[in-house]
Amino acid sequence: MALTSPLASRTPGTAGAHPVALRGVGRTFPTAAGPRVVLHDVDLELTAGEIVAIIGPSGCGKSTLLRQVAGLDVPDAGEILLDGSPVAGVDTRTAVAFQEPRLLPWRTLSQNVALGLPRGTERAAGARRVAELLDLVGLSSSAGLRPRQVSGGMAQRASLARALARNPGVLLLDEPFGALDALTRLKMQDLLLEIHAAEPTTVLLVTHDVEEALYLADRVVLLTTLAAAEAGTGSVRSVITVPGERPRDRADHVLAELRAELLEGLGVPTHHRTPGDPDLHHSI
Repeated sequence: MALTSPLASRTPGTAGAHPVALRGVGRTFPTAAGPRVVLHDVDLELTAGEIVAIIGPSGCGKSTLLRQVAGLDVPDAGEILLDGSPVAGVDTRTAVAFQEPRLLPWRTLSQNVALGLPRGTERAAGARRVAELLDLVGLSSSAGLRPRQVSGGMAQRASLARALARNPGVLLLDEPFGALDALTRLKMQDLLLEIHAAEPTTVLLVTHDVEEALYLADRVVLLTTLAAAEAGTGSVRSVITVPGERPRDRADHVLAELRAELLEGLGVPTHHRTPGDPDLHHSI
């Protein structure tokens, strides 16, 4: 899924990558059984242009944290800053892509991408930007097709292009490749790196796939369980810096060692496996 012609430059006036700061962020939800702590005392700094992956067990607050950076949810404690200013409500400096493409079925791929353009974009400039993005994700020849006429991978590429149409300072990805087959998922990972090289925004990625996190990210943040957070240690169990430049060798022994470390941190043993056991090295 190589790009035919990566963008040489961004459309004039597009936003640059923004740094992100989370300071003492917490979130508690009311339940019938009483308050449920989902996030506690999260401190995290993302530098402009960095790719950071968040992993952790189900229910640890990964998607909640992503929604808070987008302004779709409000923390009970702490603050979130984008480029030095606080997030207050839905923040147009960010864009979100989800596991499902969420394309409008009655619109073409080109029209779906255009929905992401900033309000007030002049028509000719918007058309140029949509064409650039469709070229960037390898969908120029499919621009006139509707979602039902394309594969899941193509629909997800259109979803990424729509998110980029906003020219976000921060791109938020919530399990964006989780519903794809294994081969398409690998191709989409490479495409994301090509997109990031062409349009270097800050990326915050939520994933259950440890290998995906290590292949894509500059750093991997491991969120801890609710019990540990309640014990006062905070939701961030560890932050691992991934060595080497992208694209990385998926078979690199260093990545294999980090994968084992992260899986152990998730409570998944990586030794004493017996024949017939499922492969635990890919996702949790």
